[in-house]
Amino acid sequence: MNRCLACHGTYYDQPGWRRLLMIEQPSQICQTCESKLVLISGCRCIKCSRSMDQLSQTYRKGEQCLDCWRWGQQGETIWKNLSIYEYNAFLKEWLATFKFRGDAIIASFFTNKLANIYEKHFQGYVPVPIPLSKERLCARGFNQSSLLMKGWADAVEMLVRTEGEKQSKKNRKQRIRQFKQNPFLLKDGIQFNGENILLIDDIYTTGTTVRQAARVLKEKGAAKVASLTVAR
Repeated sequence: MNRCLACHGTYYDQPGWRRLLMIEQPSQICQTCESKLVLISGCRCIKCSRSMDQLSQTYRKGEQCLDCWRWGQQGETIWKNLSIYEYNAFLKEWLATFKFRGDAIIASFFTNKLANIYEKHFQGYVPVPIPLSKERLCARGFNQSSLLMKGWADAVEMLVRTEGEKQSKKNRKQRIRQFKQNPFLLKDGIQFNGENILLIDDIYTTGTTVRQAARVLKEKGAAKVASLTVAR
């Protein structure tokens, strides 16, 4: 009998040959909670992974969503973002428990999934976690982006974040407006020579954060910058 990482109820893992032969990892959440996680599938925006299936034509520009098209008009810094799940009410609450209530073990549910996407789509990219400010790191006790890399990549924090206000407190317009006020710096002595970088974070909302970080990395010699997140 197992205890669910989401609802903390007990459950029996579903038997199957893939798990018996260790091809598939044992489940860490019950079937009820897993059913509430919605994989992004079908037609996606080629830039940000946003589901296009139920998106009005008004908010489309070819194979891109309108947001990504607008970013492109400003001078794009991100090659693409890949996300696993839709950011629905269940995942929003679960990630809040992970980040803001200190339930760090939740990261272990996502690490193998992120590792599989890295192996399939981003071989050769250098994984870099999105950092927290010193104030946020002190208050939280861990960087969620670094924990999401545990077991499949070294979480070498090359970037420094200088502002400490929670992104979750900002609305969409505030996030986009702050794009030119870049809170990221590259640590002293780090310079790239055409390497491809993969930014790791928990949530892609407007794309402002990863694009700010990408701008710094490209200014210091990175060739291509992409991002990989749990939720979109």
